[in-house]
Amino acid sequence: MNAIGAPVTFRSNVTRIDSRMMERPMHTAVRRAIAAMHERYYEPITLTELAAEVFVSPFHFSRIFAKATGVTPGRYLTAVRMFEAKRLLLTSSLTVSDIVCTVGYSSVGTFTSRFTRAVGMTPSQYREPQVNDLLVAVAPHFQRLPSLEALREAGRGCAGKPRGHASITARIDLPGDLAPGNLLVGVFAEKIPQCGPVSFTGLQRTPSATVTLENVPPGRWLVLAAAEHPAPGGGTTLSFGSLRQSVTITGDESVPVRVRTHALQPIDPPIAITLAGRPQELTSPGASRAIAPRRLAVAA
Repeated sequence: MNAIGAPVTFRSNVTRIDSRMMERPMHTAVRRAIAAMHERYYEPITLTELAAEVFVSPFHFSRIFAKATGVTPGRYLTAVRMFEAKRLLLTSSLTVSDIVCTVGYSSVGTFTSRFTRAVGMTPSQYREPQVNDLLVAVAPHFQRLPSLEALREAGRGCAGKPRGHASITARIDLPGDLAPGNLLVGVFAEKIPQCGPVSFTGLQRTPSATVTLENVPPGRWLVLAAAEHPAPGGGTTLSFGSLRQSVTITGDESVPVRVRTHALQPIDPPIAITLAGRPQELTSPGASRAIAPRRLAVAA
């Protein structure tokens, strides 16, 4: 995404149409590969096998996949497995050992180490009630967004992430064909984050808006936004968007960015993060239970 005020380059309609026609087979191949990941994430899928299924070379497959999704096939598959592991930890009574086998890992120790390093808490700590109460889940088959009341009581950062003095001012453009929605905007270290944001804010029933994210530390960061919109026939629908490229923070500056959200698409990676605090805060005797979120539509 371009920063606010960045110059815009216009191209002819003919060039734009030709580009879309050329990219259509690419996106078809990527969608087929992603569908295979969701169907068989518990199997030892390899890059060569995925490329063969969509009839392209492994090198070309990796290139078009990264162009379409922003991440490599391997990182996308890991995100699918981690999402399913988190979902099962929060919604089932399966043991951690059973979940490890269910999501395609062969070693409990390896899974636990990777999970703890990526998420900032162990699989057992992830089952604490506050984690579930403050879960943000963005996937076609499993969607949750905490209530604004819960957000006000949430911690402000991922375990181990320092607070800084910079800010990011984000213009969030919501889809014009959807009703104003409850908006959550956060600053993350990864394209597919596994732990909570270093800074976040929420707005209630807003159209497109500009928000300021404070206390951002030095580093390279991405801004992600999710909004819950009332649907015409009742219920809700979710829109989601993120910066394509990260922004670099070096000191106490203020950086403007722009994010456009869209209805969830088949190529969007599954994201599940909790806004709950550090592990010691979750397990301390005096920890208070956060207000439970409203659940969004969950497909069967």
